[in-house]
Amino acid sequence: MKKVERINTIMRYINNRAHFTISEIMREFNISRSTAIRDIREIEAMGMPLVAEVGRDGGYFVMNNSVLPTVRFTDNEIKALFIAFMATRNQQLPYLKSRHSLAEKLLGLISENQQDDLVLLNQILLFEGTNPHNPDLLDLSDLPHPMLEKLIQLLLLDNYLLVSIQEEQEIKSFPIYLLHLYREKSLWLIEGFDLAEEKRRIIPVDNLSSIERFHTKKRVSKKKILEQLSKQEELINLVLDLGPKAIAQFKKYHPVKFSIAYTNPYQTTAVLKAFIDVNKMEELTEITNWLLFLGGDIKIREIPEQVVEGLKERFSLYCP
Repeated sequence: MKKVERINTIMRYINNRAHFTISEIMREFNISRSTAIRDIREIEAMGMPLVAEVGRDGGYFVMNNSVLPTVRFTDNEIKALFIAFMATRNQQLPYLKSRHSLAEKLLGLISENQQDDLVLLNQILLFEGTNPHNPDLLDLSDLPHPMLEKLIQLLLLDNYLLVSIQEEQEIKSFPIYLLHLYREKSLWLIEGFDLAEEKRRIIPVDNLSSIERFHTKKRVSKKKILEQLSKQEELINLVLDLGPKAIAQFKKYHPVKFSIAYTNPYQTTAVLKAFIDVNKMEELTEITNWLLFLGGDIKIREIPEQVVEGLKERFSLYCP
Protein backbone atom coordinates (compact mmCIF):
# COMPACT_ATOMS: atom_id res chain seq x y z
CA MET A 1 0.00 0.00 0.00
CA LYS A 2 1.33 3.41 -0.96
CA LYS A 3 1.94 5.97 1.77
CA VAL A 4 -0.89 8.31 0.73
CA GLU A 5 -3.37 5.44 0.57
CA ARG A 6 -2.18 4.13 3.95
CA ILE A 7 -2.57 7.50 5.65
CA ASN A 8 -6.06 7.96 4.21
CA THR A 9 -7.04 4.49 5.43
CA ILE A 10 -5.58 5.15 8.90
CA MET A 11 -7.57 8.40 9.09
CA ARG A 12 -10.81 6.53 8.42
CA TYR A 13 -9.81 3.80 10.87
CA ILE A 14 -9.11 6.10 13.82
CA ASN A 15 -12.04 8.44 13.06
CA ASN A 16 -14.43 5.56 13.80
CA ARG A 17 -12.87 4.82 17.19
CA ALA A 18 -13.06 6.60 20.51
CA HIS A 19 -9.56 5.46 21.40
CA PHE A 20 -6.57 3.81 19.71
CA THR A 21 -2.92 3.05 20.41
CA ILE A 22 0.26 2.99 18.32
CA SER A 23 0.43 -0.81 18.82
CA GLU A 24 -3.03 -1.19 17.28
CA ILE A 25 -2.00 0.84 14.26
CA MET A 26 1.17 -1.26 13.89
CA ARG A 27 -0.79 -4.54 13.96
CA GLU A 28 -3.67 -3.36 11.78
CA PHE A 29 -1.49 -1.95 9.00
CA ASN A 30 1.60 -4.15 9.43
CA ILE A 31 3.99 -1.23 9.83
CA SER A 32 6.84 -0.42 12.19
CA ARG A 33 6.48 1.72 15.30
CA SER A 34 8.48 4.58 13.77
CA THR A 35 6.30 4.53 10.63
CA ALA A 36 3.11 4.48 12.73
CA ILE A 37 4.27 7.46 14.81
CA ARG A 38 5.30 9.35 11.67
CA ASP A 39 1.92 8.68 10.04
CA ILE A 40 0.03 9.86 13.14
CA ARG A 41 2.05 13.07 13.20
CA GLU A 42 1.23 13.71 9.54
CA ILE A 43 -2.45 13.11 10.23
CA GLU A 44 -2.32 15.62 13.11
CA ALA A 45 -0.60 18.14 10.82
CA MET A 46 -3.45 17.70 8.30
CA GLY A 47 -5.92 18.94 10.92
CA MET A 48 -7.40 15.86 12.62
CA PRO A 49 -7.82 16.86 16.31
CA LEU A 50 -6.02 14.07 18.20
CA VAL A 51 -5.38 14.15 21.94
CA ALA A 52 -2.55 12.03 23.41
CA GLU A 53 -2.97 10.23 26.73
CA VAL A 54 0.12 9.91 28.89
CA GLY A 55 0.86 6.66 30.71
CA ARG A 56 1.81 3.03 30.24
CA ASP A 57 -1.51 2.16 28.61
CA GLY A 58 -1.91 5.55 27.00
CA GLY A 59 -2.78 6.19 23.40
CA TYR A 60 -4.83 8.67 21.42
CA PHE A 61 -8.43 9.65 21.06
CA VAL A 62 -10.10 11.85 18.46
CA MET A 63 -11.66 15.01 19.88
CA ASN A 64 -15.44 14.71 19.44
CA ASN A 65 -14.66 11.61 17.33
CA SER A 66 -14.82 13.62 14.10
CA VAL A 67 -12.48 15.32 11.68
CA LEU A 68 -12.36 19.07 11.20
CA PRO A 69 -15.30 20.69 9.36
CA THR A 70 -15.35 20.52 5.56
CA VAL A 71 -13.63 23.47 3.90
CA ARG A 72 -16.13 26.01 2.58
CA PHE A 73 -15.47 28.48 -0.21
CA THR A 74 -16.88 31.99 -0.28
CA ASP A 75 -18.53 33.26 -3.47
CA ASN A 76 -15.49 35.42 -4.25
CA GLU A 77 -13.08 32.51 -3.65
CA ILE A 78 -15.08 30.32 -6.05
CA LYS A 79 -14.97 33.04 -8.71
CA ALA A 80 -11.22 33.53 -8.17
CA LEU A 81 -10.54 29.81 -8.66
CA PHE A 82 -12.80 29.62 -11.70
CA ILE A 83 -11.27 32.67 -13.40
CA ALA A 84 -7.77 31.30 -12.71
CA PHE A 85 -8.78 28.11 -14.51
CA MET A 86 -10.15 30.11 -17.44
CA ALA A 87 -7.11 32.36 -17.74
CA THR A 88 -4.64 29.45 -17.92
CA ARG A 89 -6.42 27.01 -20.21
CA ASN A 90 -4.90 26.34 -23.62
CA GLN A 91 -1.51 27.29 -22.18
CA GLN A 92 0.20 23.88 -22.52
CA LEU A 93 0.34 23.48 -18.75
CA PRO A 94 1.31 20.17 -17.13
CA TYR A 95 -1.24 17.90 -15.42
CA LEU A 96 -4.01 19.11 -17.71
CA LYS A 97 -5.98 15.89 -17.24
CA SER A 98 -5.81 16.31 -13.44
CA ARG A 99 -6.93 19.90 -13.88
CA HIS A 100 -9.96 18.54 -15.76
CA SER A 101 -11.00 16.30 -12.84
CA LEU A 102 -10.21 19.06 -10.33
CA ALA A 103 -12.53 21.46 -12.16
CA GLU A 104 -15.30 18.85 -12.14
CA LYS A 105 -14.86 18.35 -8.37
CA LEU A 106 -14.90 22.10 -7.79
CA LEU A 107 -18.15 22.46 -9.71
CA GLY A 108 -19.61 19.55 -7.74
CA LEU A 109 -18.81 21.18 -4.38
CA ILE A 110 -20.67 24.44 -4.92
CA SER A 111 -24.33 25.40 -4.81
CA GLU A 112 -26.59 25.72 -7.87
CA ASN A 113 -26.58 29.54 -7.52
CA GLN A 114 -22.78 29.57 -7.56
CA GLN A 115 -22.76 27.24 -10.57
CA ASP A 116 -25.12 29.63 -12.41
CA ASP A 117 -22.71 32.51 -11.76
CA LEU A 118 -19.81 30.49 -13.17
CA VAL A 119 -21.77 29.52 -16.27
CA LEU A 120 -22.45 33.21 -16.91
CA LEU A 121 -18.78 34.11 -16.38
CA ASN A 122 -17.76 31.34 -18.75
CA GLN A 123 -19.97 32.83 -21.45
CA ILE A 124 -18.72 36.39 -20.99
CA LEU A 125 -14.99 36.19 -20.16
CA LEU A 126 -12.43 35.44 -22.87
CA PHE A 127 -8.68 35.13 -22.41
CA GLU A 128 -5.69 34.63 -24.70
CA GLY A 129 -5.83 31.23 -26.35
CA THR A 130 -9.57 30.83 -25.75
CA ASN A 131 -11.68 29.68 -28.67
CA PRO A 132 -14.71 32.04 -28.54
CA HIS A 133 -16.82 29.42 -30.32
CA ASN A 134 -16.05 26.81 -27.65
CA PRO A 135 -15.31 28.58 -24.34
CA ASP A 136 -15.59 25.43 -22.20
CA LEU A 137 -13.80 25.32 -18.87
CA LEU A 138 -13.36 21.55 -19.08
CA ASP A 139 -12.05 21.50 -22.65
CA LEU A 140 -8.73 19.62 -23.02
CA SER A 141 -7.50 21.26 -26.19
CA ASP A 142 -3.77 21.91 -25.78
CA LEU A 143 -1.83 19.17 -24.02
CA PRO A 144 1.84 19.97 -23.31
CA HIS A 145 4.80 17.90 -24.46
CA PRO A 146 4.46 14.43 -22.87
CA MET A 147 7.98 14.69 -21.41
CA LEU A 148 7.01 17.70 -19.25
CA GLU A 149 5.12 15.81 -16.55
CA LYS A 150 7.85 13.16 -16.30
CA LEU A 151 10.43 15.94 -15.95
CA ILE A 152 8.48 17.56 -13.10
CA GLN A 153 8.12 14.22 -11.31
CA LEU A 154 11.89 13.65 -11.57
CA LEU A 155 12.97 17.13 -10.49
CA LEU A 156 10.87 16.80 -7.32
CA LEU A 157 13.14 13.86 -6.46
CA ASP A 158 16.46 15.12 -7.76
CA ASN A 159 17.97 18.12 -9.56
CA TYR A 160 20.78 16.01 -11.02
CA LEU A 161 19.46 14.67 -14.32
CA LEU A 162 20.72 12.89 -17.42
CA VAL A 163 18.99 14.41 -20.44
CA SER A 164 19.03 13.28 -24.05
CA ILE A 165 18.10 15.61 -26.89
CA GLN A 166 17.62 15.21 -30.62
CA GLU A 167 20.14 17.27 -32.59
CA GLU A 168 19.89 16.92 -36.37
CA GLN A 169 20.45 13.20 -37.09
CA GLU A 170 21.81 12.13 -33.69
CA ILE A 171 20.85 11.98 -30.04
CA LYS A 172 23.17 13.63 -27.53
CA SER A 173 23.13 12.90 -23.79
CA PHE A 174 24.69 14.92 -21.00
CA PRO A 175 24.29 15.33 -17.23
CA ILE A 176 22.87 18.59 -15.87
CA TYR A 177 21.96 20.19 -12.57
CA LEU A 178 18.49 21.67 -13.15
CA LEU A 179 18.31 25.30 -12.03
CA HIS A 180 14.87 26.31 -13.32
CA LEU A 181 12.03 25.04 -15.44
CA TYR A 182 10.19 27.94 -17.04
CA ARG A 183 7.85 28.88 -19.86
CA GLU A 184 8.60 31.64 -22.35
CA LYS A 185 6.92 32.40 -25.69
CA SER A 186 4.71 29.33 -25.34
CA LEU A 187 7.77 27.07 -24.95
CA TRP A 188 8.84 25.13 -21.85
CA LEU A 189 12.57 25.51 -21.25
CA ILE A 190 15.10 23.97 -18.88
CA GLU A 191 17.83 26.18 -17.46
CA GLY A 192 20.54 23.83 -16.29
CA PHE A 193 24.22 23.62 -15.49
CA ASP A 194 26.03 21.20 -17.80
CA LEU A 195 28.07 19.09 -15.36
CA ALA A 196 30.40 17.82 -18.11
CA GLU A 197 31.20 21.12 -19.84
CA GLU A 198 30.66 23.22 -16.69
CA LYS A 199 28.49 25.87 -18.31
CA ARG A 200 24.89 27.05 -18.38
CA ARG A 201 22.53 25.41 -20.90
CA ILE A 202 19.02 26.30 -22.07
CA ILE A 203 17.19 23.20 -23.32
CA PRO A 204 13.72 23.21 -24.92
CA VAL A 205 11.55 20.49 -23.38
CA ASP A 206 10.19 19.77 -26.88
CA ASN A 207 13.70 18.57 -27.87
CA LEU A 208 13.94 15.97 -25.11
CA SER A 209 14.02 12.36 -26.24
CA SER A 210 14.58 10.93 -22.74
CA ILE A 211 15.34 12.02 -19.21
CA GLU A 212 16.34 10.18 -16.05
CA ARG A 213 18.07 10.72 -12.72
CA PHE A 214 21.84 11.10 -12.94
CA HIS A 215 23.55 8.66 -10.59
CA THR A 216 27.17 9.33 -9.72
CA LYS A 217 29.28 8.78 -6.61
CA LYS A 218 30.71 12.29 -6.61
CA ARG A 219 28.35 15.23 -7.08
CA VAL A 220 29.19 18.89 -7.43
CA SER A 221 27.30 20.81 -4.74
CA LYS A 222 24.73 23.44 -5.62
CA LYS A 223 26.88 26.04 -3.87
CA LYS A 224 29.87 25.30 -6.13
CA ILE A 225 27.66 25.29 -9.22
CA LEU A 226 26.31 28.76 -8.39
CA GLU A 227 29.84 30.00 -7.69
CA GLN A 228 31.00 28.79 -11.11
CA LEU A 229 28.02 30.41 -12.82
CA SER A 230 28.66 33.73 -11.07
CA LYS A 231 32.19 33.73 -12.44
CA GLN A 232 30.83 33.10 -15.93
CA GLU A 233 28.28 35.93 -15.84
CA GLU A 234 28.55 38.24 -18.81
CA LEU A 235 29.33 41.93 -18.54
CA ILE A 236 26.27 44.20 -18.47
CA ASN A 237 25.79 46.09 -21.75
CA LEU A 238 22.18 47.27 -21.43
CA VAL A 239 21.14 49.76 -18.74
CA LEU A 240 17.71 51.43 -18.80
CA ASP A 241 15.81 53.77 -16.49
CA LEU A 242 12.11 52.93 -16.48
CA GLY A 243 9.23 55.28 -15.64
CA PRO A 244 5.77 54.15 -14.43
CA LYS A 245 4.39 53.43 -17.93
CA ALA A 246 7.45 51.38 -18.89
CA ILE A 247 7.24 49.47 -15.57
CA ALA A 248 3.61 48.62 -16.34
CA GLN A 249 4.66 47.30 -19.75
CA PHE A 250 7.54 45.36 -18.17
CA LYS A 251 5.08 43.61 -15.84
CA LYS A 252 2.95 42.56 -18.82
CA TYR A 253 5.89 40.85 -20.50
CA HIS A 254 9.65 40.66 -20.21
CA PRO A 255 12.33 38.09 -21.08
CA VAL A 256 12.80 35.64 -18.21
CA LYS A 257 16.44 36.59 -17.64
CA PHE A 258 15.59 40.30 -17.23
CA SER A 259 14.71 41.86 -13.88
CA ILE A 260 14.31 45.40 -12.57
CA ALA A 261 15.30 47.14 -9.33
CA TYR A 262 12.97 49.83 -8.07
CA THR A 263 14.67 53.16 -7.35
CA ASN A 264 12.03 54.79 -5.15
CA PRO A 265 9.76 53.53 -2.35
CA TYR A 266 6.61 54.07 -4.47
CA GLN A 267 7.89 51.68 -7.18
CA THR A 268 7.24 54.25 -9.90
CA THR A 269 10.83 54.30 -11.21
CA ALA A 270 13.24 51.42 -11.76
CA VAL A 271 16.52 50.47 -13.38
CA LEU A 272 17.15 47.48 -15.63
CA LYS A 273 20.63 46.02 -16.11
CA ALA A 274 21.23 43.07 -18.44
CA PHE A 275 23.54 41.44 -20.95
CA ILE A 276 22.60 41.07 -24.63
CA ASP A 277 24.52 38.65 -26.82
CA VAL A 278 25.00 40.79 -29.94
CA ASN A 279 26.26 37.74 -31.87
CA LYS A 280 22.82 36.12 -31.75
CA MET A 281 20.59 37.70 -34.39
CA GLU A 282 17.45 36.15 -32.89
CA GLU A 283 18.17 37.73 -29.50
CA LEU A 284 18.91 41.12 -31.09
CA THR A 285 15.59 41.06 -32.95
CA GLU A 286 13.72 40.04 -29.79
CA ILE A 287 15.29 42.83 -27.72
CA THR A 288 14.59 45.43 -30.42
CA ASN A 289 10.92 44.45 -30.51
CA TRP A 290 10.72 44.38 -26.72
CA LEU A 291 12.24 47.87 -26.33
CA LEU A 292 9.60 49.19 -28.72
CA PHE A 293 6.98 47.37 -26.62
CA LEU A 294 8.19 49.18 -23.48
CA GLY A 295 7.36 52.50 -25.14
CA GLY A 296 8.77 55.99 -24.70
CA ASP A 297 8.88 56.02 -20.90
CA ILE A 298 12.51 54.83 -20.77
CA LYS A 299 15.90 56.51 -20.64
CA ILE A 300 18.88 54.71 -22.10
CA ARG A 301 22.09 54.81 -20.11
CA GLU A 302 23.93 52.08 -22.01
CA ILE A 303 22.99 50.02 -25.06
CA PRO A 304 24.89 47.96 -27.68
CA GLU A 305 25.36 49.71 -31.00
CA GLN A 306 23.83 46.73 -32.79
CA VAL A 307 20.54 47.28 -30.92
CA VAL A 308 20.59 50.98 -31.81
CA GLU A 309 21.02 50.05 -35.48
CA GLY A 310 18.11 47.65 -35.19
CA LEU A 311 15.89 50.37 -33.71
CA LYS A 312 16.89 52.82 -36.46
CA GLU A 313 16.07 50.21 -39.08
CA ARG A 314 12.66 49.62 -37.55
CA PHE A 315 11.91 53.34 -37.39
CA SER A 316 13.02 53.85 -41.00
CA LEU A 317 10.27 51.49 -42.11
CA TYR A 318 7.67 53.84 -40.66
CA CYS A 319 9.47 57.17 -41.19
CA PRO A 320 11.22 56.98 -44.61
